[in-house]
Amino acid sequence: MADTQQVDPKAERKVARLAKQITAFSKDHGGAEGQIAYLGERGARIVLVGEDGNWGDLVAPSHEIAEQAVEKSGITRHESFDGEFAAKVTTGRYEWTRMAGIQVGGPSNG
Repeated sequence: MADTQQVDPKAERKVARLAKQITAFSKDHGGAEGQIAYLGERGARIVLVGEDGNWGDLVAPSHEIAEQAVEKSGITRHESFDGEFAAKVTTGRYEWTRMAGIQVGGPSNG
């Protein structure tokens, strides 16, 4: 008897949509690399870093869907967000005021 694997059409569409977004980000930023982080019940976060230093993220409903989307997009995947990979991120005024505004005297986040 042949093994049959049930395919969830909704999950396939989500994988395809995420892969398309990852590919577009990569194209817009001269290439990209990524890392997948667990978000608990919310799913998984795909952090993208472009070759130009810009970054972004996407949320997938599950870690499995995130893995499939990253694989389908063809970008390099890192196991952790540290070292050389993290050093590629370029931060600007917006990030500094949003992430540390109160602590360093910038505008409040509220």
